[in-house]
Amino acid sequence: MADYPPISEQLDDLESARVEGHRKMDWARQHMPIMTTIQEEFVADKPLSGQRIGMAMHVEAKTAVLVETLAEGGAEVAVTGCNPLSTHDDVSAALDEHPNITCYAKRGVDDEGYYEAIESVIDLEPTITVDDGMDMVAAIHEDHPELIETVVGGCEETTTGVHRLRAMDADGALDYPVFAVNDTPMKRLFDNVHGTGESSLATIAMTTNLSWAGKNVVVGGYGYCGKGVAKKAAGQNANVIVTEVEPRRALEAHMEGYDVMPMAEAAEVGDVFITTTGNRDVITGEHFEVMKDGVLLANAGHFDVEVNLNELADLAVAERDARDGVHEYEMKDGRRLNVIAEGRLVNLAAPIALGHPVEVMDQSFGVQSVCVREMVENGEQYDAGVHDVPDELDKEIAEIKLDADGVEFDSLTDEQEEYLGSWQHGT
Repeated sequence: MADYPPISEQLDDLESARVEGHRKMDWARQHMPIMTTIQEEFVADKPLSGQRIGMAMHVEAKTAVLVETLAEGGAEVAVTGCNPLSTHDDVSAALDEHPNITCYAKRGVDDEGYYEAIESVIDLEPTITVDDGMDMVAAIHEDHPELIETVVGGCEETTTGVHRLRAMDADGALDYPVFAVNDTPMKRLFDNVHGTGESSLATIAMTTNLSWAGKNVVVGGYGYCGKGVAKKAAGQNANVIVTEVEPRRALEAHMEGYDVMPMAEAAEVGDVFITTTGNRDVITGEHFEVMKDGVLLANAGHFDVEVNLNELADLAVAERDARDGVHEYEMKDGRRLNVIAEGRLVNLAAPIALGHPVEVMDQSFGVQSVCVREMVENGEQYDAGVHDVPDELDKEIAEIKLDADGVEFDSLTDEQEEYLGSWQHGT
């Protein structure tokens, strides 16, 4: 049994924190019509009764609405953070007040505390896991394989976590079914593109108090997150440069009008660097050596491995905190390279970061909610491994959103359905 305490045992002014946490959650709820609709259904039907849900997520106001919804659906929930710097302690305290929720997330924990909190969540012996980055799934498989038999299934929120899960699945090491929530259209087309693009750029601008206009912004990777960052930066009058390792994505970026070049070349001309690949060592020592004085280095991928900070520290002759959330490395020739949010997920780890816009996460967490419901109701239909989100669940969330926004749309006639399903109609 882990002995890491819940957040309620870690804060000095618990009541004030809870008040502020509830205030943040109330604001989020006002702008989350999908989650409001689902929560009403969950309260009425209790589809998760008897389930134990273990979660490792970014614990802030929007996530709290998801956690609360699962608990209101009848589940017992234990939750912790999935990044040491993304937790809002006041929101964590407000969540822990719910009778069906135990929250262990605390901002600024070290690696030991981070994994101890995950162990405390696993002490719940979850029947469902909800992950953002796959650390919960990994810990259960590596350290608690005896629990796997009672796990119905799981959901994974983000690109990095899905990549890890698919690698685990390919090795035959994933022993229960997990929905790749990240890969479904209602997640990747909005959360990854608009959410990552808007929140990353807004956080960098507020943290540095600098403008985007006229700057050379280097975007590492042109997946859905990279596309969002590039699009939003171009919309704020930056000159966008894309680096890629996949030829079709590189060509797509080129055809979208962006400059495409290797990072070794981009490093010489960039003013701001934002990595979005989910891979390690996107920016390394060879790049630091040729960068301009004053560059900004930020990461919008899940883990802090994309900008190689060890190599940067080795090259530096001095370091200091230039601003809250900005760490300056001085090179021997006097150049200063600035890392934002310790190279961690910038839109959540910077001191003033708030994560994706509320409306965007309403959609993503709506998908998470119905996927948890699906695992509880039909988990026996899914073998161990990574599964796409059933299309009807994704459409369910889109329809709730359209209805909330007062948007009507067409439907196929019987004749159109028949035509699309037939191979016999030719020219």
